Order: sequence, then C-alpha cells, then structure tokens
Amino acid sequence: MSILTQKVPAFGLGTFRLQGQVVIDSVSTGLELGYRAIDTAQIYENEADVGQAIADSGIPRDELFITSKIWIANFAEGQLIPSLKESLRKLKTDYLDLTLIHWPSPEDQVPVAEFMGQLLEAKRMGLTRQIGISNFTIDLMKQAIAAVGAEHIATNQIELHPYLQNQHVVDFATANGIQITSYMTLAYGEVLKDPVIQQIAEHHEATPAQVALAWAMQLGYAVIPSSTNHANLESNLKAMQLTLSPADMAQIAGLERGHRLTSPKGIAPKWD
Repeated sequence: MSILTQKVPAFGLGTFRLQGQVVIDSVSTGLELGYRAIDTAQIYENEADVGQAIADSGIPRDELFITSKIWIANFAEGQLIPSLKESLRKLKTDYLDLTLIHWPSPEDQVPVAEFMGQLLEAKRMGLTRQIGISNFTIDLMKQAIAAVGAEHIATNQIELHPYLQNQHVVDFATANGIQITSYMTLAYGEVLKDPVIQQIAEHHEATPAQVALAWAMQLGYAVIPSSTNHANLESNLKAMQLTLSPADMAQIAGLERGHRLTSPKGIAPKWD
C-alpha cells in the first residue's frame, strides 16, 4: 500500500451545509449504503446530529473513520483541547480518527506553531488518532511541518476539482508525504455540466459525478462528497469501481482554470 492510501480513507461522506434532520438522514443513509468515513467540523454546527446518526446506526466504532475540524476561534493556548473534547462529547465518541485545523489563523493572530503544538498534544493524549490541516498554502504547510514534523500531518484538505487542480500545493504536500483530501470535488455541481466530463461519463456508462470523483481518487486524493439524495449517495460510491484511462485523465487535467469557489473574506490565506 502506498503512502497515499494509508492515512485517510479514499472515500468519505461530507456534511458541509447540512444540519438537523437533513444531516441525520444523510449520514444514516450513507452508513446504510456502506460509507464508513464521515467528515464534519465544529463550525458546521452539526456534530451532535452526526453523532446521533452514528450512534443510532449501531455500527461498531472501530469500523468508522470520523473527522472533525477545529474552528479558528478555538486556536488560542488552552482553548483547542477543551473545544476538541466538546466535539467528542457531541459526536458521542472517545476519540476522532482525524482532527484538522479548519483554516489557518487569520492574519496569523495565533501562530501556526501554537495551534499545531496543541493539536499534537491532543494526539498524544489519545483524543485523536491523526492530525492534519485544511486550506493551508505551501508557506503555511512549511510552518506546520516546522512545528510538528511532516510525519504527524496526515492530510491537507483543500478545495480541489477539475477547474481548480492546485498543482503546486499538491506537489509540495506529496513530496512531504502529506496526503491531499479534495473537498468540493464536484465544484458545487459545476463540473457535472462540463462537456468533457459528460463525454467521458457517457463512454464509461457512468455519471459525471462518478467521473470527477474517480479522477481525484486516481490521483491519490481522498474525496468527501456530500448529498442528501439516496440515489446520489449510492451512485457516488460506485466511483470507487471506475477506472479512467490515461487519455481521460489527460483530458480532465486540461480543464484547469484556477476557478476557486471558496475564499471567505477575512479568513482565507493568500493563495498560492
């Protein structure tokens, strides 16, 4: 097994923008269909609902891979670990499989070394099996590596889809043994309408979503698509059985256009 497939499951279920009964239903359906990796975050305000769905599923904890993310308000010394314990309480679990820093601290209000040090301490305490980062640029990855060592950083979860392939960030992470997790792999559905993606899908008798997800996984990235629709949840899973040809992969590589969809004002770093 290569380093790219060891740390984070290749396929998971995202829960961004889903709350209340909507997220309970999505996670419950996903678990019934065979999803075993679930991705949430403190700022999504759905950890308790996700925890409820997981508890109700009756699936043994050791069969699941649960990820959550620490929000920027909880980075200061003495705040990160209590906030993680609160996440564990909501998720009804003793540990997370992966805990990420959701966004870097705006304007470096809390230095990278300070929050990464606390996150590593949480790992040593057994509150999380692995730690990682999200939305980190090359410079920020360098700072995180300097703080805790690349061997402790399981993944950098970034916006990555055929229209924003983030190659510089990917290359740096890969060179340091840090896996990439792609979020928004379908670009809020924009790539599903792309003629190139549609043509490849038709050729494979697959859906455009399956093609985009298979493309990312073939590059070694983990993916965490979300859906509230049973048929889509089921269909997306089939991306794991789809193998694209080198020609398909080259065509999708040609769709890069630097089209970034997520860059929250006052929070986003200066992108590479």
